[in-house]
Amino acid sequence: MRYLPIDNQLFVQNRQRLTALLKPKSLVVVNANDIMPTNADGTMVFRQNNDLFYLTGVDQEETRLVLFPDHPDPKFREVLFLRETSELIEIWEGHKLTKAEAEQTTGISQKQVYWTHQFEQIFGQMIFEAENVYLNTNEHTRASIVVQTQDARYIDEFRHKYPLHHLQRLAPLMHQLRAIKAPQEIALLQTAIDITDKMFRRLLTFIKPGVWEYEIEAEMMHEYLMNRSRGAAYTPIIASGANACVLHYIDNSAQCQDGDVILLDIGAEYANYNADMTRSVPVNGRFTQRQRAVYDAVLRVLNESKQMLRPGNLWDEYHREVGKIMESELIGLGLLDAHDVAKQDPDAPLYKKYFMHGTSHFLGLDVHDVGNKYRRMEPGMVFTVEPGIYIPAEKLGIRLENNVVITEAGCDDLMANIPLEADHIEDLMNT
Repeated sequence: MRYLPIDNQLFVQNRQRLTALLKPKSLVVVNANDIMPTNADGTMVFRQNNDLFYLTGVDQEETRLVLFPDHPDPKFREVLFLRETSELIEIWEGHKLTKAEAEQTTGISQKQVYWTHQFEQIFGQMIFEAENVYLNTNEHTRASIVVQTQDARYIDEFRHKYPLHHLQRLAPLMHQLRAIKAPQEIALLQTAIDITDKMFRRLLTFIKPGVWEYEIEAEMMHEYLMNRSRGAAYTPIIASGANACVLHYIDNSAQCQDGDVILLDIGAEYANYNADMTRSVPVNGRFTQRQRAVYDAVLRVLNESKQMLRPGNLWDEYHREVGKIMESELIGLGLLDAHDVAKQDPDAPLYKKYFMHGTSHFLGLDVHDVGNKYRRMEPGMVFTVEPGIYIPAEKLGIRLENNVVITEAGCDDLMANIPLEADHIEDLMNT
């Protein structure tokens, strides 16, 4: 892996947190992701199942973790299965984890590490002592999976072989745990954010009239790869002019014109943890008066929104309050009329014409990380803050986004060092 080794105590403690939530006599099975195909004999780059990574730190395909904290035999209380390597695999694919390396990575004794082809033999010595079996599914409000995952196939397989065991959902427990980041996780997120900071400063000296959006993307990737990042945390949005009014614009194929503002929704990945940053900068290095007015309005919404990210607050209540702040700013910009706002349908607020997306989402191993919006905010939760104003008639879209961690006193801005104020951005673009 490109990233530096992670202290395996993070994964030891994560497993302990999970087992503390299980019902008595429960067994857990967590599978690695598949290597996904493209066409012919091509494959996508492997990306580990985030729950498996959270519990083990293993970043390798054909891996399976089984936890059974109440098993009478201590050697079956946590068991890891790995793909057995061979001389042929070493030649064609490269190194795979040894049992000793797996122990160093996970904190699981190598005596409890087996090869994947031994699974049925070992599992058969474990399963009949269990009453409840926790299996995983991709439970996410924004999920749109159209292929059958390894987890889904295993659920079918398990039901066929062991039809009388009580199946339980693992996802709610993982969502509960992963929503609160350990200090080591915050440090990994901060590394991804620091790489993003270096990248953004690089772009500020590169962007100018005439450059192409894909050239900016190339500069972005250079800085990521030079700093131990696998690359972008998500498909980057590099949207100049009217393109910035398309929320998920990813073509990155237009030429940047003098007088336009370019919206950059870009963040680095590091050790499977993700930064998620958005900045909007003037292509020629100077905002017009109107662009600056819209920019400052969005920045005020961001700053006021951060003040509401604190322990005890609820997601929906927070978003309603942000909407009220945005209404005021849009009235000030002449985009909404105060009288119309006073008469609006509360279920269809007028501000959504210019600000149609949410302000915050969980962030972590997933860019839109798992968590429960009905759970009150707690210290250790990490959120984005990303208000925006989009005015297609003016070919202007401005979004600003930082990442914050909830603390006992409120929140800390993990992106506090990344240029954000309009004057600072102009100064850096004109030095």
